[in-house]
Amino acid sequence: MQDKNPVYCMPRKSAKSVPRPAAEPAEAISRHLGNRVKQLRAERGWSLEALAGASGVSKSMLSEIEREQANPTLAVTLRIAQAFELSLGELIGAPGATSGIRVIRNADRAYHYRSDDHCRIRTLSPLNLEKDVEFYEVTLQPEGALRSQAHFEGTREFLTVVKGQVKVESGGDNELLHHGDSSNYRADVPHAIVNAGRSEAVVFLVVIYR
Repeated sequence: MQDKNPVYCMPRKSAKSVPRPAAEPAEAISRHLGNRVKQLRAERGWSLEALAGASGVSKSMLSEIEREQANPTLAVTLRIAQAFELSLGELIGAPGATSGIRVIRNADRAYHYRSDDHCRIRTLSPLNLEKDVEFYEVTLQPEGALRSQAHFEGTREFLTVVKGQVKVESGGDNELLHHGDSSNYRADVPHAIVNAGRSEAVVFLVVIYR
């Protein structure tokens, strides 16, 4: 990439008078990153194992980073930032470097949970919130259904129909919902969302684990 900043040639005799910003010592950057990772991990109540699982960075490397005994590569730092749902700038302490608004693009295949001829599920919530709060867009073709086994005890689902009509089943109960209707129901028993119409149905689904 070409440097967008113009370069000016100065007479040799005046070169000494041109101020140059001092580079920040690598030790200071390492110390800041270590403290930042430790702080973010504590705020979320994550163990080193949990962060390692979310980031794909080994527990030993994370421990060395927090103890300021390692200078991680850019790729490793980026994986840690993504685990916290942060940009690189936000992780290293420059929140103004990029937008603080996290966006999930419609075309991002990483958030397409399932897609076949009958059902398409797109994740609308950050992946690191899985098994805490999950937000989905579910599209069902005619005769399509999303059937699920019982989730963890206490789990509930909250559903809003944005297109078409669906039948919600929870245990032995069922209700017919039309466009604009909402419902919530137990998801710690076998449950299902079934397209009850002759056209495509779309619902927003929130799953809350307790």
